[in-house]
Amino acid sequence: MMLETPILTKRIPTEPWGRHADRHVVSYGEYVKTGGYEALEKSLGMERHAVIDEVKAAEIRGRGGAGFPAGMKWSFLPPVDGERRFLAINADESEPATFKDRLLIDFDPHQVIEGIAICMYACQLDTAYFYMRGEYHEQRPVLEAAFKEAYEKGIFGPNSRLGKINGRDPELYLHRGAGAYICGEETGLLESLEGKRGWPRIKPPFPAVAGAFARPTIVNNVETLACVPHVMTNGAAWFKQHGKGRPEGAPPHVPASFGTKLIGVSGPVVNPGIFEENLGIPMSYCIEKLAGGMLPGKKFKAAIPGGVSMGVLKTDEYEAPLDYDIGKNYGIMGLGTACITVIPHDYSMVACARNIARFFAHESCGQCTPCREGTNWLYQILERIERGDGSTKDLDLLLELAGTMGIMPGTTICGLSDGANWSVRTIVNKFFDEFDAAVKKTRYVSLSVVNS
Repeated sequence: MMLETPILTKRIPTEPWGRHADRHVVSYGEYVKTGGYEALEKSLGMERHAVIDEVKAAEIRGRGGAGFPAGMKWSFLPPVDGERRFLAINADESEPATFKDRLLIDFDPHQVIEGIAICMYACQLDTAYFYMRGEYHEQRPVLEAAFKEAYEKGIFGPNSRLGKINGRDPELYLHRGAGAYICGEETGLLESLEGKRGWPRIKPPFPAVAGAFARPTIVNNVETLACVPHVMTNGAAWFKQHGKGRPEGAPPHVPASFGTKLIGVSGPVVNPGIFEENLGIPMSYCIEKLAGGMLPGKKFKAAIPGGVSMGVLKTDEYEAPLDYDIGKNYGIMGLGTACITVIPHDYSMVACARNIARFFAHESCGQCTPCREGTNWLYQILERIERGDGSTKDLDLLLELAGTMGIMPGTTICGLSDGANWSVRTIVNKFFDEFDAAVKKTRYVSLSVVNS
């Protein structure tokens, strides 16, 4: 079922409910007049554990890519011991073609701030760090102005409505990254936050036990936290009326796809942008109805449904539902950020794979040998194939490399190499004819190699 009225974007004019030209930054005053901070006041009148239980009951799954239930993550925190506890807001939106969190930061920052405040109260976190992508230069003054309003109105600081947390005034800081893709991984983010190189950590311990500065830490995505005020205002049952429930016959412990989702569409479409819809709607609806369809002269060939690390959907998977089961149902890694990259009929999938491999080779932190070496070899092999110097053996080598690197085979600390191997693996397997046509069927040595 399609969304009848916007939720996350009710103050951000978005098609089909509003025009982009009418967008503006929502101030504290306007946010309050439209129901803002009512959820915080309601939460402050509840026991902390009751707030966590409500978020847990809503089954809000992380909107940053992994899809881990937020309420469950909140419940992993150890008992309070009087020392510092942290919240890290992940706004390091570095996944290619992903810009959904920027919409909230640009136009409705208080919606996110309210979610932050509720989380800090419920989980007894005295300090929050808003970790924002370094390239988001224009978003910095918007957030700083919103933070200033929040302090002036008693959300944070000495006169905070939250009261003392762990004997301290609740504080919210803006921390800008330095432009590293790997810092979107939660432990890489924490290392960067501490002023160190953004190298993901070996887990366990997990951040909820030993996160920022070796203290208990919750790491949540911007969009995830923006969902929290709506759950607290309307209740978990209301939230679960949106989106898609569990697969038929699935036991209660299997996570569902409840709620709405910010969905991005980029590529050769008439109206690229960010849209809000229920989880579970067909990808075709997003492209044809929300984004206005393909540009004249362009036909749909493939799509990457949630950032390049998720893998690719082929031409006959156009109707794939955008839910958290898309991974197992369509042979990709998952839904990811739900920001769709549309690939037209006249674009080479060999070039697509090569370009993605180049990105991952560049962004690998180099800590794990399979990732450091494997991503670079994937890129070199694909570059050779695209140049016309590849052989059929290279296709076997590509798939062998892709299948032996990553956290899923257990060879790396984080999932960056999984993103590289799922992208390459799905493109090669689903568009094998293009790769087969691009390689030589007999042994061949390039003259460029001989002359070098």
